[in-house]
Amino acid sequence: MTRAFSLALLLATTACSMTPNLALPPAPIPPAYPVIAGTGGPDAGEALPDWRTMFADPRLARLIEIALDSNRDLRIAALNADAARAQLRVQRAQSLPGLQAEGGYTRQRQPAAVAGAGVGLTPGSGPSGFEFGQFTAQAALASFEIDLFGRIRAMNAAAFHRWLASLQSRRAVRLAVIGTIVDVYLNERLAAEQLALAEATLADWRNSLDLTKRLKEAGQASGVETAQAEGQVRQAQADVAQRQREKMQATNALALAIGAPLPGDLPPPIPLLDQPMRTALAAGTPSMLLTRRPDIAQAEEDLRAANADIGAARAAFFPRLSLTGAFGFASIALRGVFDNANRAWSFAPQVSAPIFRGGELRGTLDLAKLRASVAVATYEKAIQTGFREVADGLVARATYATQRAELRAAAEQAQRRAELAALSYRAGATGRLELLDAQRALYAAQQAVLIVRRDELAGAAALYRALGGAFVPPATNR
Repeated sequence: MTRAFSLALLLATTACSMTPNLALPPAPIPPAYPVIAGTGGPDAGEALPDWRTMFADPRLARLIEIALDSNRDLRIAALNADAARAQLRVQRAQSLPGLQAEGGYTRQRQPAAVAGAGVGLTPGSGPSGFEFGQFTAQAALASFEIDLFGRIRAMNAAAFHRWLASLQSRRAVRLAVIGTIVDVYLNERLAAEQLALAEATLADWRNSLDLTKRLKEAGQASGVETAQAEGQVRQAQADVAQRQREKMQATNALALAIGAPLPGDLPPPIPLLDQPMRTALAAGTPSMLLTRRPDIAQAEEDLRAANADIGAARAAFFPRLSLTGAFGFASIALRGVFDNANRAWSFAPQVSAPIFRGGELRGTLDLAKLRASVAVATYEKAIQTGFREVADGLVARATYATQRAELRAAAEQAQRRAELAALSYRAGATGRLELLDAQRALYAAQQAVLIVRRDELAGAAALYRALGGAFVPPATNR
């Protein structure tokens, strides 16, 4: 038996492999990101910040922590990764011989006519029958396949790479959860600040309406101007109602995104214009996407698993060698069951070769090759998608700052115009229409500043996600 085990291990370690060598396709993207005039090229080599450093708003950081603990999608991804790990253990077990200990007792009786035939007795002679018991104890080797052509090794490799793909999928879901929380939080902050701006504007326009009514009583304003002021207030009241609805809906969306009710002890919010979120991120080179982005890493692991499936399908065309054996003791008395004379063993090698399977093996191989081709296309598409998202993020980074600065300057000009128009109206130098136009222009400019700031922050978060976020790959053992 020792020689048999040694032979089996030798054959397993020297088995050939039918898995084709995998050469990853070249990345179907340009060698560099687009560079916008005045921004300079991407800063290669700079590490991305951790999400807590990237999103430094304490209120936002608290919400992200809650989401990472309670989000159902992330919980499902973690369970899927654990399931893939368990499947890997199950698959690897097929590479090892299965040993089991067995013990038993059998009691039986045979009639003399049957039992005597084996010992030269004639029917009717001797006792009427034989009754005896037997004790057995043995270690048995279950049917163990010697992997001559690498079929089991290929299946092990496929399971291993699918487990790695599940880890990357879990990381992708985690990054998506963070990105979703940031987007929803920024929308909630925009709705809250737009509501505050609408309420402040409504108060100013009510004061303007009161002034117009007093001027009318003094004979310095007409009924048309009073109607214009009242219509302006009505419009502001309608805008406040709209902003209240948007604020409550954004709060509901935020609670849904984090997967739990909003706690009452959240840190106070930071205004959008004062958000400490980083907007200048180093993109590095396009090749960094292959190691940074979890979706690309997942697609690569899926490709490697599909390539290993081809090896398993090829090996199925060749014969399989399996071993079954047992070594133990058998005795009619329990006291002497382990005596040397009571040893018993069996050894049964078996070879099976496919002859006719109705095209099943060929179909399985063709299917494995087609799935590998799909995995190649998926891998290339993931790279192209990542490149485009980063390129869009870089364009946004290069233009939002200028747009925001110009809009803030325009809002300041609109503020001065509205103040001058109010002074002129009080002095009777200009009509109500000029003041109305100046107030509306100021309100629109202030809203535009808030919207573009939200878009700038959302663009920075999108670029952070497109670059794959900060990540340290875990150590894995094959």
